[in-house]
Amino acid sequence: MIEIEFSPEDVARTRFAISPLWEVVASVRVLKGADEQGIHRVWTEQVRDRLAAAKVDLTPLTDLIPVPTLALACFLAPPPTTPLTSLEVELAALRATPPELLRTPSAITPERVAEIRADPDRELARLAETIQAYWDVALAPYWPRILAFLEGDILFRAGRLVEGGARGLFNDLDPQVAWDAGTLQVQTRFCRDRRTLGGRGLLLVPSAFVWPRVFSVLDGHWQPTLRYPPRGIGTLWSAAPAPTAVPDALAGVLGRSRATLVAELTTPASTTDLARRTGLTPGGVSQHLSALRAAGLVGAHRAGRVVLYARTRAAETLLAAAGSG
Repeated sequence: MIEIEFSPEDVARTRFAISPLWEVVASVRVLKGADEQGIHRVWTEQVRDRLAAAKVDLTPLTDLIPVPTLALACFLAPPPTTPLTSLEVELAALRATPPELLRTPSAITPERVAEIRADPDRELARLAETIQAYWDVALAPYWPRILAFLEGDILFRAGRLVEGGARGLFNDLDPQVAWDAGTLQVQTRFCRDRRTLGGRGLLLVPSAFVWPRVFSVLDGHWQPTLRYPPRGIGTLWSAAPAPTAVPDALAGVLGRSRATLVAELTTPASTTDLARRTGLTPGGVSQHLSALRAAGLVGAHRAGRVVLYARTRAAETLLAAAGSG
């Protein structure tokens, strides 16, 4: 177990971020066999064929990501410094990694470690080029879906923080994470440690490819970080989730399409995601959401380049009343 002690300043500085570079690292683990439950099977089958067709040599990257994974080299995907960074920015930071931070876990072959340390500029540039080639084939085509999923989770977590403070946020984050009297407890089979954050706060990074693991970064050079699986990760690759039941009474008041959208907003979602889930056209979804916003039943929040919609308390009350009626 890892125990992380929080001061009031640490709670105040705790924040969320999304890291494209970390998704590269985590998804390579999946391709190397870390997804024993097959949650990402749809993605894996498609991507293996894409990579084979593109003839991408991934060895400069895959050699640094051992599976089973007891530890990872922090310099591969350092915690992001902004809430929504780009892969380009993260790769620039990777290329500029100081030699003293090029530390690797013992599972990495000594020959690969020696290559990196012998010529860091060349090897980091080579690594960045490999990551970019992998990204273009394996993640870029899926990134809008992944990004909307991660941003939706952050919006949900922000609501939990507003409703229940740090306890409400952390006790709902993951079964392996618990909050107890100012200390965050992270269950892990590979490490026993107790750390203080020193006023830096904790960076929370939702990750599409880590389930069922939680990964932490507690190296003193970077902000302490916890990478966790977002809610409903098993639905990420679903072509069309089963529609949520819509109370007939609510449909009679709002109309079937608008009532369907209200019922579907169990978690924040984008117009594109709602269209995919309901079978409505994106234009129709947009029109209905505008009407629902005007009526105070739906709120909109911008998360990066995406607008996410969530139902309001008034909508929750309508749903509850229609369901009980």
